Amino acid sequence: MSKYIERIRNLIPGLRRPDSNGPPQGDVTVDMGEADCGKEKDMRKMSFFNPLDPVPKYDFYAKDTWAGRIKKTRPSLDVLRKPPDDLPPPPEEDGRPKVKLVRFGWVLGVMIRAMLNIWGVIMYLRLPWITSQAGLILTYVIIFMSIVVTTITATSVSAISTNGKIYSGGTYFMISRSLGPELGAPIGLLFAFANAIACALHTVGFAETVRDLLKDYDSQMVDDVNDVRIVGAITVVILLCITFAGMAWEAKAQILFFIAIMLSLINYFVGTVIPTNREKDSVGFFVYRGDIFVENLLPSYRGPNGYFFRLFAIFFPAATGILSGVNICGDLKDPTGGIPKGTLLAILWTTLSYLLISVTCAATVVRDASGNVNDSLALTNFTTHCTGLGCKLGWNFDRCEQNRTCSHGLANNLRILTTVSGWGILITIGVFAATLSSALGFLVSAPKIFQCLCKDNIYPFIGFFGKGYGKNNEPLRGYSLMFFIALAFILIGDLNTIAPLISNFFLCSYGLINFSTFHASVNQSPGWRPEYHYYSPWTSLFGSFLSFILMFLFTWWAALVTFFIVLFLLGYVTYTKPKVNWGTSYQAGFYNMALSFSMSLSGVEDHVKNYRPQCLVLTGPPNVRPALVDFVGTFTKNISLMICGNIILEDEKSSFPQHSSDMLVDWLNQRKVRSFYTSFTADSLKEGTHNLMQTSGLGKLKPNTLVLGYKMNWQECKLESLQDYVNTISDAFDSSYGIAILRMMDGLDVTDNVHSAGGSSAIDNPAFDGEEVQYEKDETDRNSDISDDGSNEQVRSVFQTKQGRKSIDIYWISDDGGLTLLVPYLLTRRNRWKKCKLRVFILGDQETIKEDRKDMKMLLKRFRLEIEDLVIITDVDKTPLAKNLQRYEETIAPFRLSEEQAGGDVQELKRLSPWKISNKDLEAIQPKIERTLRLNEIIKKNSIHAALVLRLLEFYRNKYCSNVLDFTVLT
Repeated sequence: MSKYIERIRNLIPGLRRPDSNGPPQGDVTVDMGEADCGKEKDMRKMSFFNPLDPVPKYDFYAKDTWAGRIKKTRPSLDVLRKPPDDLPPPPEEDGRPKVKLVRFGWVLGVMIRAMLNIWGVIMYLRLPWITSQAGLILTYVIIFMSIVVTTITATSVSAISTNGKIYSGGTYFMISRSLGPELGAPIGLLFAFANAIACALHTVGFAETVRDLLKDYDSQMVDDVNDVRIVGAITVVILLCITFAGMAWEAKAQILFFIAIMLSLINYFVGTVIPTNREKDSVGFFVYRGDIFVENLLPSYRGPNGYFFRLFAIFFPAATGILSGVNICGDLKDPTGGIPKGTLLAILWTTLSYLLISVTCAATVVRDASGNVNDSLALTNFTTHCTGLGCKLGWNFDRCEQNRTCSHGLANNLRILTTVSGWGILITIGVFAATLSSALGFLVSAPKIFQCLCKDNIYPFIGFFGKGYGKNNEPLRGYSLMFFIALAFILIGDLNTIAPLISNFFLCSYGLINFSTFHASVNQSPGWRPEYHYYSPWTSLFGSFLSFILMFLFTWWAALVTFFIVLFLLGYVTYTKPKVNWGTSYQAGFYNMALSFSMSLSGVEDHVKNYRPQCLVLTGPPNVRPALVDFVGTFTKNISLMICGNIILEDEKSSFPQHSSDMLVDWLNQRKVRSFYTSFTADSLKEGTHNLMQTSGLGKLKPNTLVLGYKMNWQECKLESLQDYVNTISDAFDSSYGIAILRMMDGLDVTDNVHSAGGSSAIDNPAFDGEEVQYEKDETDRNSDISDDGSNEQVRSVFQTKQGRKSIDIYWISDDGGLTLLVPYLLTRRNRWKKCKLRVFILGDQETIKEDRKDMKMLLKRFRLEIEDLVIITDVDKTPLAKNLQRYEETIAPFRLSEEQAGGDVQELKRLSPWKISNKDLEAIQPKIERTLRLNEIIKKNSIHAALVLRLLEFYRNKYCSNVLDFTVLT
């Protein structure tokens, strides 16, 4: 026994002894699994009296091994039940050295990275200009509205990121795993594209600064625009080389950039309090003055970009770096704890810097200045007429103000921070650091997002770019792709044109992130348990609406283009239906809606207007009777309930694969049949069907019609099997079910055909006896509602082809409540059957044929059915042909009860052989038999070319009969 326990222990990694020299018998040391790389094994104690069942551990629930952690499994029942000789050998260690991955903490990986991406070209080159245009008050409105959007988004991101492990892929990963691939994939693609454009934006900002420096030293290469293009192209190539060097080099570069930006900001704030000289006064800088502050409070719009929402759109990219840490979450030590803390602190510090820069500029610099020291009133005649704020400060800037030729001041000099600072070179270095760090951060983030999208195989032809290289799985091909996208936008050469485009993409992403949090919260899924609690679903919803509204207020045409792109990508993913299951909030929402609607229907009484045939179809394994599945699916798809039932006999249960249900559901999905699948184990077909009819469905979503195939081999099969088939129909009547039987001239079962074609997934069920093979080779209809995906497992049926202008013949020989007319009407609503004409055959007398036709036409008109032809059958009472009577007698001969052989004890013989019929019973139903045979002759004569024949059969049970709807396919 001890050897058996020891062997089971070795099968479980969490319980395996480290070596053969075990510890003393009193206590047993248990290896709880390897921790992250570089850590020693954590050896814990466990009672000897519980040697098989380990205590709960994280490793039993984790789905990944990205941190170098060995996958652990708890012992299964199979392991515990198997005798020692049947246990598999314990797994061996691979002996491969553990790779030490580059991981970042929350300070360097999230906060500093986000601050560097938020601080960028806008802060240095556009924030003072926006302050001059919009005024300090509206500038603060712009800043605070941007911060509202980004802060709400940051709280939403924090909630999502603490609700489970976040892998590489950032924003795409969060949205796709929350809202599903339908919305996650389009936004992931757009967000990666937006990051590439953001890289171009900051590179253009860097190139503008270099161009201005070249102009200061009279070294301009071509012209303003082309110089930006040349410098930008060279810069992005250098950035690409840095990214190829790896994440470690990129992180070291980010630290240097952060130090440079901090020094430049300190230098700027110190410069605002240093006394000015005549040169600085001439360019509009006068240290802190109340009159300058008051003058800059209100807006003064100028130029084509001079309106509020345009300025808002230009500024908003300065707030779009908040997801930089999220975008590389796969490279973080603790994404769950680091993302909320680092992102919110980054927003706090950058917001303070924006507010301080705006107010200091507004309090120290006038809007317009000439830059000419000769414009000082101290050097000119005091009698010179002068107006405006400059006169109060001792300067006459009237000439350039009136002519709009001022080249300095807050509204004209984009490099005003360099003028205000104590040492201008540090500001230039800060601009270089901010623009290059942001460009580098976005260039790194975009391929990481795109790589995750490529690995999910949502879109075709992009998997090539998802390949990773090196120990950190760097997407070098993705870097190259994003490089070319960024280079294309760099060639635009205008920062004010690029900025609004980026704003739309980022706002769309932020809106969907906020909506993801709202949707996951209101659905109250048990799996939604974020560790970060400082969020509100309604605040997230507000942030989502605010983001979408700002998109249209910024640039309406760009917003429309963005939405059309998202809708196109959404439509593609919805059409292809990728085979992924990420436990999204949409799944939880669908469950809640289904549950709520089902409960609501339970309290509503049935009404004839809302009647629909809800079918329980005895298909057996659906893939061996595709014609039966296709036929019922044709008139129930998107209209009513369809359940494919499979009765598994107890004797044959072991022959079914363990995962047969999943295989058959996949088969139905591939065939695009809207049906549920359920199986039931029973001793007979009747028992299984009876249990299915009682248990299938939920509330009002419960079958009311039983559909089964015609038993083609009823003359050759065992009599017990035939009796079981007949009793199944009888039991369905007792359960108040409608009955429909589909008969095809070549049979329904295609098991032999699937096996002969090499199909490996055909599952045969002996409860449904084999029939003759039916295989249709006609071309499928392109507009078919039930399509073939081209795999070898899908067998085409006649119901997947267009029926043309054939007829559907309805023999309405007795009143069944209208089901006989409803089913063909539902068929003609489908593309394959819509050209078929409906013909109705009813019974009547020759003397009253006109009245019968008139009454039936009126009834059909009340039913609002388009019937092309109405035929009155008046000769059904004629005696059938002698050969048909003779064939009938020969057919039922094996089932007739011989009273002479029974010795007079007829009842005992009928009890032992319930399928036998006595002469007395035959005499009682002889008129009905002759009428049925005559009707069969009429059908063969009139409906030989019909696509489908529907007729009511009279099903005889003891001394009464019931109607059965029979479908016969003649093509």
